[in-house]
Amino acid sequence: MLRFLIARGGGAVVVLLAKSFVIFLLIGLMPGDPVDLLMNANPDARPEDVEHLRAIYGVDQPVIERYARWLGSALHGDFGYSRGQHRPVLEIVLPALGNTILLTGTAFVLSTLIAVALGTVAGIRRGTPLDRAINLFAYAGISLPSFWLGLLLIYLFAVHLGWLPAGGMPRPGQAQPAWAYLVMPVLTLVIVEVGGLARYTRSAVLDVLGQDHVRTAHAKGLAPMRVALRHVLRNALVPVVTVIALGVGHLFSGALLVEVVFAYRGMGRLTLEAIMGNDYNLALVCLLFTTIMIVIGSMLADIAYAWLDPRIGLEGRTRR
Repeated sequence: MLRFLIARGGGAVVVLLAKSFVIFLLIGLMPGDPVDLLMNANPDARPEDVEHLRAIYGVDQPVIERYARWLGSALHGDFGYSRGQHRPVLEIVLPALGNTILLTGTAFVLSTLIAVALGTVAGIRRGTPLDRAINLFAYAGISLPSFWLGLLLIYLFAVHLGWLPAGGMPRPGQAQPAWAYLVMPVLTLVIVEVGGLARYTRSAVLDVLGQDHVRTAHAKGLAPMRVALRHVLRNALVPVVTVIALGVGHLFSGALLVEVVFAYRGMGRLTLEAIMGNDYNLALVCLLFTTIMIVIGSMLADIAYAWLDPRIGLEGRTRR
């Protein structure tokens, strides 16, 4: 286990370094640097003033030197200042990251549990009306755009019924409890994410149901529930874990639209505002933290492989 964690940790560091450089390069190619934006608001600025500010901000240097300087500061915990909000980047990112982890974490757990349960039932009850109903729900979830579904939920639960707040974040003194602001964003993400994973789980369950060890378990007279949980679901989850791990990145990207629709102060909305406002440092750190969460999800998926199937070694070799 320790050897695996060291190897994957080293790979994660390489991925983060490469991703940080690519993001830094792409953001640097965006039209308008901080000095240009600053000078546009001051028509009396002289050319020598512009050059002096470029030297102060370091934008007159090659991109490699600027990246090396930024990386050295980041390794010491200094991620720079936000040009738009005039505060250290970490002071802005950490609260938004906590909000996003709460939103996406809740949606991830609920969507995974619901999708695995529905996919397992649909696979075991193949061809029944229950299977067709689950497939219809899955296809509907896959087909619905998240932003349209969010607007529909706002109209239904906030405008028409008045049960939930339309969006925003909880503030002291409000009548609505804090959890009420999470219901519709979480429900939107869960409905969108459940369909694909449920369909994949159903396919994996059907594949396992035809294997010899499942027929042997039924022939021994084991209870159907025990066969379903211990022999079918456990083996079907091995390929499903890959889809679940990849879903972490998809969930973060889907959260961007959901956070904008519901005015939720999370990483997705913060990243969009940073990019639209040419806030280089803030956009770079937001994208890096998103990459870190995806890498962590991939590492957890590899650990889950070995737990679900002991024949799979963490070092990449199959145990015999």
